[in-house]
Amino acid sequence: MKKKKTSSILRKFLLFNLSIFSILGLFTLFYLKAIQPNLVKKTSSSHFIIIKNTSDHIERLGISFNKKSINQFLLSTRFLFQGLDRVQFFSVDGNLIGDTNILDLDSSVFQRSDAVIEEGAVEKVVENKLKNSKISSENSIREIISKKYKDQPITIENEINNSFFVSTISEVIIDSSRVGFIMVTNEANDILIAVKERKDFIIRTVLAIALVILIFSLFLNKYILKPIGFLVSFTESIKNKSDQNIDIRKFFVREDEVGKLTKSIDEMTKELQKRTKRAETFSTDLAHEIRNPLASLKGASELLDKSDKQNDREKLLEIINHDVERIERLITDYSQMLKDEASLSSEKMSKVNLMKIILNVVDDFRQDLKNQNKNIKILTNLKGKKEKNFFIIGIENRLEQVIANLLDNAISFSENNQMIEIELTETSNNFVMTIRDQGPGFAEASPQKIFKRFYSNRPTNFGEHSGLGLNIAKNIVELHKGAIAASNRLNQKGAQIEVLLPKI
Repeated sequence: MKKKKTSSILRKFLLFNLSIFSILGLFTLFYLKAIQPNLVKKTSSSHFIIIKNTSDHIERLGISFNKKSINQFLLSTRFLFQGLDRVQFFSVDGNLIGDTNILDLDSSVFQRSDAVIEEGAVEKVVENKLKNSKISSENSIREIISKKYKDQPITIENEINNSFFVSTISEVIIDSSRVGFIMVTNEANDILIAVKERKDFIIRTVLAIALVILIFSLFLNKYILKPIGFLVSFTESIKNKSDQNIDIRKFFVREDEVGKLTKSIDEMTKELQKRTKRAETFSTDLAHEIRNPLASLKGASELLDKSDKQNDREKLLEIINHDVERIERLITDYSQMLKDEASLSSEKMSKVNLMKIILNVVDDFRQDLKNQNKNIKILTNLKGKKEKNFFIIGIENRLEQVIANLLDNAISFSENNQMIEIELTETSNNFVMTIRDQGPGFAEASPQKIFKRFYSNRPTNFGEHSGLGLNIAKNIVELHKGAIAASNRLNQKGAQIEVLLPKI
């Protein structure tokens, strides 16, 4: 099966923006094309209102629609056409019968324009979609009126001498009969200016957005995508066991999410490597530990066949039974420890009372010692602070396991009529739990060795112990951000183990 080609976030980001740009560009084109027709239509609508008012005046005044009457009307009602460039009157046949441009009127009344609709000017009809027609003075108007007027006003756009004009032609109805036509013309350069301004604004906006996207893309690529790609290469090199040395520490200085992610990956990698190394070491240690009782078991079984004495056979059977117990305990505790290490990472910590946990575990051990008829006393020295709350953040059942392992270790080295003492004190930042026994103490110069796996200096009843208890206790204490230490007692025989756990 062909592997699907991956796509980078930057490529997806650019493709997404290109798609959005394309859609917006399409709508922008439609908008730009609609700007000028809408503005022309608005101008034409104002022209139509003027034409309608003029028709109403002509009808109300009873003016005949001929050249003489219309010229007199223009002279007497000049206020109607203020602000217009040109107003023309045509008969039903399309003949010109009145024109403000050819009247000798006061210039303050009409804003006259030297630009006249001439032959060759291009027209654009909006209302009835009349396009590409040409106006050739009266003949052109006559042709438009006679052939193209369909009871709707006609709008014409012309560009003359770099000026833009909008003209509107509409019929004049008097007594329900068409008597002629009026054409109003206005210079509309403001329409072209408005269209140009909108186009310039859109272009500037597009360029600004494109620049922002470009800057953001460069930022995204440099400060996010490249570091992520670097981290991917780092994880791939670890997965493939590559000899390539990829240093990700340069991202540690960053306080953002990328820096946190880098630190998290580095810590996770180190933890995985530590667990792998621990598993390899543990497997080697376990094989070594099992090899000793297996050798003893093999030797005892071989001698058992050759021995005829009952006492010798009983001793050999006792050795065999002892070695089998050792192997069974090793395998059981090893399996349990692996399960504990796996579950520790998923268990959640909460607020717990360390004093309460100690008292509960001590009560259980006292009952067990009583059931086993062992005369070993466990005393709790809480310095008269039984009512005080020793709260820490931790996993209650794991802390119980630590105390149980330490008490079990102390009991294994204690004899009848001896005493084990548990003391709980506090410093400014920590709670200190100390367990003391009256056993032989530590023979080693460095008592910290007892926390190693399969520590060799063990009691005679080793079948009940695997040598993993203290190592498990150490791991749990360190998980709680604490520390554990072992030493011999001062001025008397015995050992003591101190556990420091941070306060809330």
